[in-house]
Amino acid sequence: QVQLVESGGGSVQPGGSLTLSCAASKSEYPIAVMGWHRQAPGEDQRELVGRAPIIGDPRYSDSVKGRFTISRDTAKNTVHLQMNDLQPEDTAVYYCEALIQQATDYLTVWGQGTQVTVSS
Repeated sequence: QVQLVESGGGSVQPGGSLTLSCAASKSEYPIAVMGWHRQAPGEDQRELVGRAPIIGDPRYSDSVKGRFTISRDTAKNTVHLQMNDLQPEDTAVYYCEALIQQATDYLTVWGQGTQVTVSS
C-alpha cells in the first residue's frame, strides 16, 4: 500500500512562513489527487486546506486562499504546502492526503501528520 511521509512543520511567529512536504511511495495505480488537511486543537474533524489534482490547478479552502500554495510534482509523487502569513488560527496538525485511483474505486491514504504552531 502507498505510504505518505511528511516533513517540515514546527513553530513560527504570526506573519511567518513554513513549508510542508509530503512524499508518496511507489504506487501501482495513479494518484489522482494529493493534498493537505488540518486538524486544529480541540476539533474532532479535519479541515480541507487544499488539493492538487493530477491535471489542473490546485483548489484551496477560503481560509487559506491567497496565503497558502500547493505545488505537486507528479513525476516524483511529492506535494508541498507553502504557508505564508501564518496566523494563530492556522495552528493545527497538518495531514497529507493521497487519493489513489484503483481499478474500481478510490482509496484515500493519509500521512502521519505534522504539527504547525503559530504563536508569539
